[in-house]
Amino acid sequence: MTAPHNKIALITGASSGIGRACAQALVKDGWRVVFTGRRADALAEAIAGAGDPFGDIATRAVGIPADVGDPASVAALFAQIEQRFGRLDLLFNNAGISAGGPIDELPFEKWRDSVAANLTGPFLCSQQAFKLMKRQQPIGGRIINNGSISAYVPRPFSVPYSATKHAITGLTKACSLEGRAYDIAVGQIDIGNVASDMTEKMVAGVPQADGSIKPEPRMDMANVVETFLTMSRLPLSANILFTTVMATKMPYVGRG
Repeated sequence: MTAPHNKIALITGASSGIGRACAQALVKDGWRVVFTGRRADALAEAIAGAGDPFGDIATRAVGIPADVGDPASVAALFAQIEQRFGRLDLLFNNAGISAGGPIDELPFEKWRDSVAANLTGPFLCSQQAFKLMKRQQPIGGRIINNGSISAYVPRPFSVPYSATKHAITGLTKACSLEGRAYDIAVGQIDIGNVASDMTEKMVAGVPQADGSIKPEPRMDMANVVETFLTMSRLPLSANILFTTVMATKMPYVGRG
């Protein structure tokens, strides 16, 4: 096992799914990791699942509850990070929700909550990350946004999710441009059908563009984690602006 490098990472939505798996992998990869999400107990469970690779898990991982859609909560989160670690080297904007249904039947609350979690959250966290990364020494850092295949090709009945994920692509491009002068590299990972609680329904079948209901292949979470680690390990002089990792046989190319 190599010695830890002790760079600082923040993962949103770290209590389950992709966020949990990637946060745990960063701990094993030598990072000091801030796990954030709404529930302190779920964050503690996620941290416990990371193991103790370097014998000091209490200093390598910390759980800080926060609501990424609330400006005051996000500001408090970053204040704690700066106070405890002095800097931030990596932000993974992962937190999000999947909501949908026919647009004419969609409650406004589902739209509002989707925008708050999937778009406002990454904006607020990126804003605070820019502030910290521009003033820390040495300056700079990396931001990775969790997009989706829906950032390019929507599923049926997915207006809130698809709209917000399309917007994430714009956020990624704009922040990448703005970050150049400060050694802030911004990229996006677009994921299709990873095995998780969110995609469990795909095993039984989900709506297709032709109106049919069909099961869809899924891939193992390890494939997402390895792709994410590849992005996180790059020097700030290099950036993967967009990458797609997907189940090979899922309907994407030619969808619709």
